Amino acid sequence: MNTSQTIYDLIGEEKIRLLTYYFYQEVSKNEALKKLYPDDLAPAEERLFLFLLQVFGGPETYSEQRGHPRLRMRHAKWKIDAAMRDHWMNSMLVALDQVELETNIKEAMMSYFVKAANHMINHE
Repeated sequence: MNTSQTIYDLIGEEKIRLLTYYFYQEVSKNEALKKLYPDDLAPAEERLFLFLLQVFGGPETYSEQRGHPRLRMRHAKWKIDAAMRDHWMNSMLVALDQVELETNIKEAMMSYFVKAANHMINHE
């Protein structure tokens, strides 16, 4: 991976959209995670898609529409413990495995997701 290229540059918008789609397919199957979402997952899927575009070096549409991500603040109303983090991570890992990505790109994305998921824990 060329250090001047972003993950977005390398994989493009469509693979980030696919990742988001597959993630929410997993959320819909996971009773613990589903409890955190309204019945209609489409708005959450779109927000995550825009967020991931931005995080991985693409357009900053998420911030333009919603302001600074402030992940911990936005998720503070939900009890997120290690078990919930694991539900989220497992769903994201399944989704990552469904998208065709070079190993180094997948590892970089996984590294981000692990850090972000650990940062979201707000309850023991």
